[in-house]
Amino acid sequence: QVQLVESGGGLVQPGESLTLSCAASVTVFVGIAMGWYRQAPGKQRELVATIATTGNTRYADSVKGRFTISRDNAKNTVYLQMNSLKPEDTSVYYCNARVPFSGDVWGPGTQVTVSS
Repeated sequence: QVQLVESGGGLVQPGESLTLSCAASVTVFVGIAMGWYRQAPGKQRELVATIATTGNTRYADSVKGRFTISRDNAKNTVYLQMNSLKPEDTSVYYCNARVPFSGDVWGPGTQVTVSS
């Protein structure tokens, strides 16, 4: 079974950058589509970015040009580089894995707070 653990969250000021990491406990990471989602208090979970097994990426309009999702298959890790952070980016960020047969697997989340 796949297990996910996010790291890299923290408190930053507007305009600064932060990089999140998601380590997956899986042997065939290369064959799993990955993504980042976020959920702020009182709001529904929303997609931030996804990366397919082919390397193709998708981004929410709100983060296009600022965030970059990438994966290192040798390390079974997916990253989310976040630049030019805004207060509205404040949220709990969750790593997602779309595992064949098993369906979606989620990490416990990591808090990102953007504030002056």
